[in-house]
Amino acid sequence: MNNPFIGKHGPLLIAEIGGNHEGDFEFALDLTHQAIDADVDIIKYQIYTGATLVNKKESPDRVEHFKKFELTQNNHVHLAELCIQNGVQYSASIWDESVLEWIDPFLKLYKIGSGDLTAFPLLKKIAGKGKPIILSTGLSSLEDIVGSVNYIRSINPIYDLPEKLAILQCTSLYPNKDTDVNLNVLKSLRKTFEYPIGYSDHTEGTLALRIAFSMGAKILEFHFTNSREGKTFRDHFVSLTGQEVKELIRDIKIINNLHGSDKKKPTEQESSTDHVRSFRRAVYPIRDLSSGDVITEKDLAIFRPNHGIDARDFQKLIGRSINQDVKAFNPLDWSFIS
Repeated sequence: MNNPFIGKHGPLLIAEIGGNHEGDFEFALDLTHQAIDADVDIIKYQIYTGATLVNKKESPDRVEHFKKFELTQNNHVHLAELCIQNGVQYSASIWDESVLEWIDPFLKLYKIGSGDLTAFPLLKKIAGKGKPIILSTGLSSLEDIVGSVNYIRSINPIYDLPEKLAILQCTSLYPNKDTDVNLNVLKSLRKTFEYPIGYSDHTEGTLALRIAFSMGAKILEFHFTNSREGKTFRDHFVSLTGQEVKELIRDIKIINNLHGSDKKKPTEQESSTDHVRSFRRAVYPIRDLSSGDVITEKDLAIFRPNHGIDARDFQKLIGRSINQDVKAFNPLDWSFIS
């Protein structure tokens, strides 16, 4: 089975357009084209209506706020087809379970936003589909995450498999302060779960994303925009542009090369250029030695290059006799030693 959490550049790269289109379908199309050009793996949106997301009696103002960001079913189908036609996965955070039936054919995986980590009725519906799930964990304790993972597994045991579930460290603030990003949580999540662990970003710039990848994040999610200039909606300010995504991909390749191998040995270049011998030291006599002399520490020193007897064997020579004449600073050989 192919691992759905591996991207073409290594980590799975998710460009979250989310609500950055601000309810303007033509702007959503433009952002989608730019994200396709940036060469990401997945372009993600959000599907909801204000009326099905927020209690209209408790928070009528928030209902009206979210209505401004709504796109129609036809809009989302068009965006999904555009992504797929261009070889990029379409994805969406589903905040309204009534859309599952018509959007499911376009989804290879589901993304659960941080706010819905504990929305068990919605998790039940999505887990019933059996498709891979990515969980964001903003607002959550480790116990919250364990509880939601166990709930998903209880609904469908297919989520015991590591290719079916992934977990993202996330802090749900816009933007995050550096001290709130907590990338070390990646380590805690890896210790707790046998699932792929990634990072969902709400910082300014790409530094946190690059560090997260260097710490082993398998998935990198970030908000996406065309420009932060002249914008008022908060998500734009924690978003990357297409050029910044391309620079991130470049840096990922560099970081991956820097990671290299976990097997410690001289590199091919070190060996082929004789660096091992020229940088290391050997034992040399610092005075002329005559056959029969007993070697003392004052007779010897260690110098580059490592010709003859290795510096690690210095003490083995002390008190031994030499069986032939050797000029000062000439290499020694064990055949000279009695």
